[in-house]
Amino acid sequence: MEYREISEDYSVSAQIQPEDAAAIKAAGFKSVICNRPDDEQPGQPSADNVKAAVEAAGLAFRYIPVISGQITAENVEDQAEALDALEGPIFAYCRSGARCTNLYGLIQQSKG
Repeated sequence: MEYREISEDYSVSAQIQPEDAAAIKAAGFKSVICNRPDDEQPGQPSADNVKAAVEAAGLAFRYIPVISGQITAENVEDQAEALDALEGPIFAYCRSGARCTNLYGLIQQSKG
């Protein structure tokens, strides 16, 4: 499992599997955000399956689905609220990590 550090408290990755939860915890993360809608691609694990594994590993989980190429103001607000509410460091994932990265950039821009 590879991930990219965006800030001290926020890293992103491509789609994870439920069995990655232990490695995410071992890497020091406290919370996981899924930005990938269910059923985007055949065979991807559902957010519920990942959530069960993440919570079983003792981490917090938030599901904020974002349609690829269609980030909304509501998505940005929901992600910002999650970043404020969840304990860091936070691990966010989508198909490639791009949506998670773009959301973070938009949140930083809105803080001006």
